Amino acid sequence: MARSLNKVLLIGNLTRDPELRYTPQGTAVCTFSVATNRQWKTESGEMKDEAEFHRCVAWNQLAEICAKMLKKGGRVYVEGRLQTRKWTGQDGAERTTVEVVVSDMLVLESRRDQVEGGEVNVPEDFGETPAHSEEKEETKEKKVKKGETHAKEESADEDIPF
Repeated sequence: MARSLNKVLLIGNLTRDPELRYTPQGTAVCTFSVATNRQWKTESGEMKDEAEFHRCVAWNQLAEICAKMLKKGGRVYVEGRLQTRKWTGQDGAERTTVEVVVSDMLVLESRRDQVEGGEVNVPEDFGETPAHSEEKEETKEKKVKKGETHAKEESADEDIPF
């Protein structure tokens, strides 16, 4: 039997803030929209732009992470599969939508890029266990006392858990 593949890879910008909800069973679901664009030159030499908008849905723990880390205008990498859903609207009309069911997501900007009004939107200890946070602080204190500093410690991007 021949194999099939349903895989989507997107790099784009969020068109709105993510919306986090919970099903009646308590399952987290986060929806957001990603815009991608392409440019090309026509035969006459004119530059053309085209934007495409993708509805994305994340579930469970990934949904909660998306809701915390993503923000309108932010650049994101999304990996998942296409899913087509059909339903009947309140007006009786049949509706169809195609969405990306997200299996993996990466924020494509540093914490410094997420600064708004002087505050960082992602907590410094996001995803760290309490023991790891204390150990990291002790190590920093020891090195500061010794007068040692390293560029890696100054970069908060290394601490992102995924």
